[in-house]
Amino acid sequence: MIYPIVKLLDPVLETPAQTVTVFNAELKQLIADMFESMYAAQGVGLAAPQIGISKRIAVVDVTFKEDPKAKIVLINPEIIHQEGKQRSNEGCLSIPEFREQVTRANRVTVRAQDEHGVWHEHTGEELLARAFLHETDHLNGKLYISHVSALKRDLIKRKIKKLAKAGQW
Repeated sequence: MIYPIVKLLDPVLETPAQTVTVFNAELKQLIADMFESMYAAQGVGLAAPQIGISKRIAVVDVTFKEDPKAKIVLINPEIIHQEGKQRSNEGCLSIPEFREQVTRANRVTVRAQDEHGVWHEHTGEELLARAFLHETDHLNGKLYISHVSALKRDLIKRKIKKLAKAGQW
């Protein structure tokens, strides 16, 4: 099932998500649906709050289906190590049409559970590191625009509110 992507202004995006404690068939189906929804939206990462579900679940595939082994499930993730810096243009499925330069760590290790509840560590560099940080931010109720200047963030939010008022958001 393909879920619609929730956009900025929906409170679920700015609320910390709930810890996952039940690992069952329903969770596995949600994860499959999240991958399907992410691919349909042309994304490389998707957090459950982005489909209106306040649970600490994210899926990532920076190869965009090219390598089935590159699919990563992050349940209850914690960033345990960061090093280096990278600055790049970053966007978000929940804030379509907007992109900003964001500085993030270049190498990141995340500790998370898989769909069976087993803990794993994943280390990524460059785009994968950015995806781990971006999706973990979502689960903590933060959006990438929290990493840009207050002036730019304000400008983006004002434009979006104007679009929403006109029924275009």
